[in-house]
Parts: sequence; structure tokens; C-alpha cells
Amino acid sequence: MRASLPPCQVELAGQQVELLFERALWWPAHHVLFIADLHLGKAATFRALGQPVPSGTTEENLARIDRLCARLAPQHIVFLGDFLHAPEAHAPALISAVAAWRQRNSQIACTLVRGNHDSRAGDPPPELDIDVVNEPFLIGPFAACHHPQSHPTHFVLAGHLHPACTLYGRGRDKLRMPCFVREGDQMILPAFGEFTGGWQVEAAPGRRFYGVGGEAVWAVPV
Repeated sequence: MRASLPPCQVELAGQQVELLFERALWWPAHHVLFIADLHLGKAATFRALGQPVPSGTTEENLARIDRLCARLAPQHIVFLGDFLHAPEAHAPALISAVAAWRQRNSQIACTLVRGNHDSRAGDPPPELDIDVVNEPFLIGPFAACHHPQSHPTHFVLAGHLHPACTLYGRGRDKLRMPCFVREGDQMILPAFGEFTGGWQVEAAPGRRFYGVGGEAVWAVPV
């Protein structure tokens, strides 16, 4: 059996958190899981436009959250925006799948911080029992947001950018991967959802990257 890799632990606002290879952030002291940019229904939206994109991404996204819940037993999940991708995500089959996931995890409080796609898609149906708030949502020392920004009193956790970075090897070897980005008093999470793509974030003074590859997260040398 392969030994599990140690989690990538960092200190934010005086709190120890873990950057997870599943592309989520875990605050163990308060049993809170932060997930950014789920984009449920994105593939279905493209298929509705006649684009031949893969199916099954909603089920895979929810299964990944299930595995995190089984491993970590969170008491609260905070979604950092873009829970649903577009109005087409309100299709009965997709909402039924999310409702089944919610029923399996009914003991977990869920909060959605509205993002730009949520504004277009509309809030999740009330029967999903997900509290929906505008940014910033203050929780402990953190300001849970969708858009990267500064906050006068709290450390910002945000999404929106779907950040990625590139590792360069010898010759022309290079590897592009999703990443966490820390800059000043904010941490930007990678997109959790499948079929979400990524935006290359360039290196800059004071900007730190934590690459996600396989079942590991590590600080990328600058």
C-alpha cells in the first residue's frame, strides 16, 4: 500500500490550514471546508449549444466532495462562488443529483458566497438548504469571497481566477497545473469543478504558488 503524502499546511491569519490536492482548503480547527468554482452544469450548458463535451462531470464533482466529507467530516462547507454555471444548470436531472448529494450530507451546514456566474444562473433552489450570501462572508479571521480583493480586517479566501502555474524542466519540458496563489492577505483557490479550465498566473514579487499534482500540493520554487 502506498504511503499517504503529508498535507500541505500553511498558516493564514494565525490559523493552520491545509491545501488539499482535491483543490480545496481545509480549516481543521473549526472543521470548515472551502471550495471555489464548482460550476455545476457547465458541460451540460455547452452540450445544449451543440458542443460535443463530456458528460458525467456533475456526478464526478459531487463524488469528489463526498470523498472529502468522508475523510474530513466537515461541519461547514463554504462555496466561494460559481456553484451553478448558468441557468441551464437548473435542469431537473442536475438539481435532482445535487439534492441527493445534499441529502447524503444533510448534517453539514452549507454556505454559498455568490459569484458572477451565480448572478446569471440564479441561486440554488431553497430545498437544497444552502445559505446564500453576498461577499464578503466573514467567518473567524477569514473573509470568504468569490472575487480576489483586499479586506481591511480579515484574510481573504477567494476563487474566480481558476489559477494555474507552469513548472519548467530541462530543455523544453514544462508542466502546467492548477495551483493555490497567495499574495498579501489573500489566498486564491484553484477551481474545484471538472471541465473548468485554468488561467495562467504569472510570477510577481511577493506572490507564492502552491502547485497541485497527483495527490500532492507543494510550494513551487520561485
